[in-house]
Amino acid sequence: MASTPAPSDAGFDAGFDGRNSRPVIVKKVTIVAGGHHGGAWKVAYADFVTAMMAFFLLLWLLNATTEEQKQGLADYFAPTLVQMRENSAGSNGLLGGRSLSNVTSEANGKSEKEQLAITPPLGGSDNPRRSEETRRAVEAMLQSTPRLRRLAEQVRLVRTVEGIRLDLVDDADFSMFHLGTTVLTPDARTLLGAIAEAAAAQNTQLTLRGHTDALPWRDGVPGNNWSLSAGRAEATRMELLRGGIAKNRFARIEGVADREPLIADNPADPRNRRISITVLD
Repeated sequence: MASTPAPSDAGFDAGFDGRNSRPVIVKKVTIVAGGHHGGAWKVAYADFVTAMMAFFLLLWLLNATTEEQKQGLADYFAPTLVQMRENSAGSNGLLGGRSLSNVTSEANGKSEKEQLAITPPLGGSDNPRRSEETRRAVEAMLQSTPRLRRLAEQVRLVRTVEGIRLDLVDDADFSMFHLGTTVLTPDARTLLGAIAEAAAAQNTQLTLRGHTDALPWRDGVPGNNWSLSAGRAEATRMELLRGGIAKNRFARIEGVADREPLIADNPADPRNRRISITVLD
């Protein structure tokens, strides 16, 4: 019986051998720019850590500084000239860097007297300001009698970019004027008389500014806070004239109503009613 012939190798590549038996594998590599091995995230992380360090440093500084120092820093970076003139206060003055005295309200509505002081002159001892003589004279006068020492609690002395500003501030127990009028109270006349006597010998120029609170006027009552504040500034000028201040020393008289409150978060606070006398340098 004839044997079945073995399958022919004729259909295979003549060059095939054992060395070419492995399949050819093509590997495609996709390169992504950056990826998790890039450096951009490190820069962002470093910025974040730096910002957090600055934030916690700010929190520490806020906790470590007094209210007067915070106010001094805020005034230094105040963006407007009005804020610098009307709210400025130093952080390291003779008695704390604020004013001769101030009245602060407690939570129960009572008031406590906080002793304050004026900031040192900006020009230093080698460049004394003319207003310093007036300031020293006023301070001495306000301490000369028991009544004036009591009234001195209503006076804030503040260094501004123009000179020394005296704020004569109302509170729950003191008013410069009878309610809703331009008529000075007896205590206000006494206080202005002492200031005039102390400043009469000086040759500095003065500006006067009247301020009111934001309480609305009753219906049917003629008038407004603009005319009231201007009238009170004029009434103050007249009282200073009677006290011996020469009329040519007044450089400016103005009323600003309730637009520049001393207690900004409570426009109705009585301390917003005040007369500001600035002794110009």
